[in-house]
Amino acid sequence: MKTYVSPAQRPDTETVVAVGSFDGVHLGHQALIAQLKAKAREHRVPSVVYTFDPPTRVLTQGVEFLSTLPEKLDLLARYGVDETIAMSFTPEFAARPKEAFLDDLRTLRPRTLVVGEDFHFGRGRAGGVEDLRGVAGEVVALPMHQLGGEDIKSTRIRELLAAGDVDGAGRLLGRHYDAQGVVIHGDQLGRTIGWPTANIGVPDGKALPLGVFAVVALGDRGERWHGMANVGFRPTVNGKTRRFEVHLFDFEGNLYGKELQVKFFSHLRGEQKFGGLDELKAQLGRDAQGAREALRDVR
Repeated sequence: MKTYVSPAQRPDTETVVAVGSFDGVHLGHQALIAQLKAKAREHRVPSVVYTFDPPTRVLTQGVEFLSTLPEKLDLLARYGVDETIAMSFTPEFAARPKEAFLDDLRTLRPRTLVVGEDFHFGRGRAGGVEDLRGVAGEVVALPMHQLGGEDIKSTRIRELLAAGDVDGAGRLLGRHYDAQGVVIHGDQLGRTIGWPTANIGVPDGKALPLGVFAVVALGDRGERWHGMANVGFRPTVNGKTRRFEVHLFDFEGNLYGKELQVKFFSHLRGEQKFGGLDELKAQLGRDAQGAREALRDVR
C-alpha cells in the first residue's frame, strides 16, 4: 500500500476515496472499505483512504486512540486499500474552512466519495455530505454500522476497553484488540519472584485495558507465544505510572529492543493490591493457569 502525507504527493489520476479518522479500523470502517473497494473496481481506479493523524477526537476532545498511525496503516493495507493519505491533524488544520478541505479532495479527482452519513469537516464542522456532492460525481454516505442492535463506534470501543471488556471490544473491531511496542527495561521485579515480564513501551495516549489478560504475543520475525499481560499501576509495589507488562509462557531469552504485538484474548481479573510479594506470586500462578485455559484452543 502506498502512503502519502498530502493529496498533492500522489499521481494526478482519478480515484475512489473514503474519508474519515478510521481509528481502530473497526467493523463500521471495514464496511466503508468494502464499499470503497467495490467502487474502485467498478471504475478501475485506485482505492484511496484519506485519514487523519491523530484521529480528530484525540485532538478536539483529548480521548485516547485505538490505533497508532503505523497500526492503522497496517490494518488498511491488510483490508486491501491501495493508497492512504495520512494528513497531520493539527489545530491549524482543524481551523481550515470547509472550502480548503474540499480543494484537497478535488486534487484527488474522485469518481466516488465514500463517507459515513454523519461525516462533517472544516472549521466548526461546517461541511457535510451535501458539500461533497460538488466534488465527486457520486457520494456514498453509509449509515451507522450496527452489531446486535448496537452502533459500532470508536467511542464505544474505548468505553469497553476502559471496563476491561476486551471480548466486547473485539466483537466491534472484528478482531482481537492489540497493542504494539518495543520491549524496554523495567525494574525486573517479576524476575525476582519467578515471573519475568517484557515491559512494553507504547505511545502516550494509546488506549489500553486495565487489568490482567490472557494474550497472544507476536514477534517481529513471526514468532508466536501465549502469555498473560498486566496493564496498570502495580499498587502492590506502590507504582506511580501505567505499565504494560507481558509474561510469555515457556519462553527463555532476551527481548530487549524487540517489537511485540500483543493481542488481548480474555479478561482474567482487575488490578488489585496484595499484602506482599508472596501473595502476589501465588495469584500470578492462578492467573497463568486461567490464561492457559483461556488460550487452550488458540493456535
